Amino acid sequence: MGDIRDEVRRKYAEAITGGCCCASGGCCSGGGPDVITGGNYRPEDLPPLLRDMDVPTFGCGNPIAIGSLKPGEVVLDLGSGAGLDVMLAALKVGPSGRVYGLDMTDEMLARAEENRRRAGLENVSFIKGHMEEIPLPDRSVDVVISNCVVNLSPDKGRVFREAFRVLRHGGRLAISDVVLLRPLPEAVLRSVSAWTGCIAGALPVEEAERQVRIAGFEDVDVRVVKVYSFSPSEARGLFPHLSDDELPLVDGAAGSALITGRKG
Repeated sequence: MGDIRDEVRRKYAEAITGGCCCASGGCCSGGGPDVITGGNYRPEDLPPLLRDMDVPTFGCGNPIAIGSLKPGEVVLDLGSGAGLDVMLAALKVGPSGRVYGLDMTDEMLARAEENRRRAGLENVSFIKGHMEEIPLPDRSVDVVISNCVVNLSPDKGRVFREAFRVLRHGGRLAISDVVLLRPLPEAVLRSVSAWTGCIAGALPVEEAERQVRIAGFEDVDVRVVKVYSFSPSEARGLFPHLSDDELPLVDGAAGSALITGRKG
C-alpha cells in the first residue's frame, strides 16, 4: 500500500502546484476538456462565490448532486483535494452543519485551506489522514462523499468499511468514481501511472457494488453516467507502454459511476 500511496501523493502534489484540471471543465494543460475531469459541473452547480475562484478539481463527477445534503448535516469528503466539493457541501448544509475534508497530501490541504479562507466559510475543517483509517469517531457524520478517489486506494474494501463506521445510523454514502466496464490489458493493470491516473485501480461495476454491500450498506446503487472514449493520441499519452494492438482495448473500457448506499 505504501508504494502506491507515495506515488499518488507525489502525482497530486505536482498536479496542484502545477495548477491543472479546472472546475470549468477543461484540463489547464490540455487543449480542450479532459476525458475524465471535463464537464462534471454545470455553471449553475457553481455559485458565484466559488465560480470566480476557479478552484481546481481532479474528480470524475459531482457527488454533491447525488448527496441530497440538508441544512445542519455533517459531511465528510474523502480525498478532498483543493476543496471544491467540500465548499459546495458547506453551502448546502449551512452554518448549522459541518463539512470535513480528508486528504493525505500537504500541498492539497494547504490549497484547500487557502480556498476556504478566501470563501469565508467557517463550517469547514480540513484534516490530514488516509481514507483507510479515517481520523473521526464512530457514528460522527451524516453523509460521506468522494470524487474519483476511492479507486486510488489499494484496499477499497477497507475504505468502504471505514465510511460505514463513521456514518450515523441512517447515514448516506454518495460518491463518484471510475469503474471498469470490461477488462483492461494486463499492461495497464501493471502500470503505476495508469493507477495514479484513476484507471488501473478501478473496480468492475459488479465488484464495486459487492464491496459496498459487504461493508454493510443497504439500498446500494452503482449507476454508470459516462463512458470514457479515448482518441488514439489520448490513449497513447495515458498508456505509453501499450502495443498498437492493445490501445483500442482501453477505449470504452472505463467510465464514471455514481455509487450510493445507506447505513441502516
